[in-house]
Amino acid sequence: MTDFLAAAYPKLAARLGKVRIADLPTPISTVELGTQHGARTFAVKHDDVSSGVYGGNKIRKLEYVFQRARDRGARRIATFGSAGSNHALATAIFATRAGMPCTCFLAHQTRTASVPKTLNMHRRIGTEIVRYGGSVDSLATFRRYLHGRRSWVIPIGGSCWLGAVGFVNAGLEIAAQVAAGELAAPDRIYIANGTMGSAAGLALGLALAELPAELHAVRVADERFTNPRKFAHLVEKTALLLHRFDPSVPADLADRTHLQWRDEFFAGGYAKTDDTTVAAVAIANGDLGLSLETTYTGKAMAALLHDLGSRDYGGENYLFWNTYNSQPLPVTGDRPRTPDNIPEEFMCYFD
Repeated sequence: MTDFLAAAYPKLAARLGKVRIADLPTPISTVELGTQHGARTFAVKHDDVSSGVYGGNKIRKLEYVFQRARDRGARRIATFGSAGSNHALATAIFATRAGMPCTCFLAHQTRTASVPKTLNMHRRIGTEIVRYGGSVDSLATFRRYLHGRRSWVIPIGGSCWLGAVGFVNAGLEIAAQVAAGELAAPDRIYIANGTMGSAAGLALGLALAELPAELHAVRVADERFTNPRKFAHLVEKTALLLHRFDPSVPADLADRTHLQWRDEFFAGGYAKTDDTTVAAVAIANGDLGLSLETTYTGKAMAALLHDLGSRDYGGENYLFWNTYNSQPLPVTGDRPRTPDNIPEEFMCYFD
C-alpha cells in the first residue's frame, strides 16, 4: 500500500489522480542522543529517500500536480525558486523524466554550499533557467517564456492546495505506520516550514487520520511567503476542496488540526544561518547519521534538539520529518568550463 488517501477515500482518489513517482511509504528509524539531562530518543521519517532518483518533500506534491498538468494537456512545466531551490530542481528532474521540458524562474539567494551542485544538475538535464526577481520585468519575462508554449505553471515550492494533498496522504501514511507498530504514536512532529504546502497538508492528514500529534512547523522563509494568515488560508482551501470532491471528508477538517508555529529558529533570513543551526546540522550529520543542511532541515532539527534537551522535557515521543534529499547527484560543485544554460549572473555562485 502506497496511497493511503486513495484507500480511505476512493471517491476522492477518482477525482484526484496522481503520477506515481514517489517510493512510498518512506521508512522510519529511531535515533538516540545524549543531552545534559540524559539520553533521549526520537523517530525520523525519511522523506529524504522519497524517490531513488531525487528525494525530499517535493516529490509527494509533484505526483498530484504533474497529473493535473497532463490532464490539461500541458507540454511544458514551469516553476519558481531561488538559485539553489530543491523544489525547482526536483520539478526539473521529474518533468524531464516525464518527457516535458522545464523552465525554472530563479532568483538570487544567500550563497550556500549546495547551490553550485544544484546549478550543475540543472545544466546536466538542460533546464531552461530564467533569471527572475529583483529588477527583472516580470510581465515581459512571462510573455517571452510562457506565452504560446502550453506551460503548466507550478507555484513556488509546489505549495498550492493540490500539492498539499500529497502531504495529506503523508499524514495517513504515518498513522498507518503507527498502527503497524513501526513507531509509537508521536506527540510532536517537527518539519521545516518554507512555502507551507508540506506542513499544511501534513496537519490536515494527521487530523484526517485522527492522530493527535502536535505539528511544530519551523519557519525557514521570509514572512511575506510564510506567515500564519497564509498558512490558515492554505489549510482551509485544501480542506474545503477535499470535502467538495468527497463529502465523506469532514467539513470541519481544518478546525481539527493541531499546529505550533515556530519562529525562533529562523536565523535572520532564508538560507541564512547562525550558530544554533550550524550546531544542529553538525549533531545530525556527526552523531545521528542524518544528512541535513542549514537552509531548511537544520532549522527544524534545531527546534527539536532545543525541546528535547529542555529541563521540561517529559518523555514525549518526538518525530523529525526529514525533508531534504539524500540521494547523490551525478555532478560536482565545480565551476563548469562553459555556462551553457546557466545564466551568466548565476556563475557567481561558483566563485
